Amino acid sequence: MEVARWYGQRDIRIEEQDTKDVGTGQVRIDVDTCGICGSDLHEYAAGPIFIPEGDPHPISGDIAPITMGHEFSGVITEVGDEVSDLHEGDAVAINPILCCGECRQCVAGNYHICDSIGFLGLSGGDGGFAEESVVDAVHAVPIGDLDTEFGALVEPLAVGLHAVRRSKLQAGDSVAVFGSGPIGLSVIQAARAAGAGTIYVSEPRAARRDRAENSGADVLIDPTAVDATAEIVEASGGGVDVSFEVAGIEPTFNAALESTRPSGTVTVVSIWEETVSMHPNNVVLGERTITGTLAYLGGPRAGEEYGMVIDMLADGTLDPDPFITDRIPLGDIVDRGFESLLDDSSDQVKIFVKP
Repeated sequence: MEVARWYGQRDIRIEEQDTKDVGTGQVRIDVDTCGICGSDLHEYAAGPIFIPEGDPHPISGDIAPITMGHEFSGVITEVGDEVSDLHEGDAVAINPILCCGECRQCVAGNYHICDSIGFLGLSGGDGGFAEESVVDAVHAVPIGDLDTEFGALVEPLAVGLHAVRRSKLQAGDSVAVFGSGPIGLSVIQAARAAGAGTIYVSEPRAARRDRAENSGADVLIDPTAVDATAEIVEASGGGVDVSFEVAGIEPTFNAALESTRPSGTVTVVSIWEETVSMHPNNVVLGERTITGTLAYLGGPRAGEEYGMVIDMLADGTLDPDPFITDRIPLGDIVDRGFESLLDDSSDQVKIFVKP
């Protein structure tokens, strides 16, 4: 079968690989769709970040090169021994989180911030940029009657939902979102579902501003044309209650901080390639709170964000349409996928790879 493997910066290769046997407690997935994530772009352009290079990952035991892809869905075609709650023919979304189950955070139920955190398709294991994937059954989350393709959006939508829950956003709160790529759109939709008041979005690309509007944003700002911070502070009467940084660059970090009212909250969602400079007085003098957010709780049970997202997609609370801008075969993943998304003139948002 064909797979896309990461060898280094701007070095992803399409290769042939033998299919694996399904072990005890595992399932085989016929991959339907795998989305290209911002984290994948960081690994391609500036990695390794999560990809293990030099030493094997402590959980997966793998080392580069690895098969990429962690936002994927498909249909179970084979079930291993001792798997009783999944069956051939089940459509599933993959929860790619790898955790040790033993550290302080895992024991407390915060496995998404495990001391040895990793992700299938980034830290090893079978990623979704492949025709098939063999994963431990715990990673396969049934999506019921939801369109199998939309299962590839459960992971990024869960990131946005988790970020909004971490922010402690209350119904009626004003919100600013800096960046409306896929995760920015996820945050906008989750904030709208949580009852946010006015949602301001700062995004330089016109096509992405349009998709932000379709996702529930109220005020759209082009930061290349106006001072986004000044616009938001004036329009919101002194700053928003909650801001989200979803672009991963120094100007948006500081704009999010300075656009938030005194005693408000800044939630940082991005994965960063570089350090940033900020003035601590912007935090201290206004008693603002800065909080980080990583990943999600990825199971199907009540209170776990994967299950919540699946239900919200099924009942129409979350809308998949603004995300998807292209569908490409695996063989075109570099030129029509990664390179297209890194092109500042491109209108692409979420590209689905169809192995």
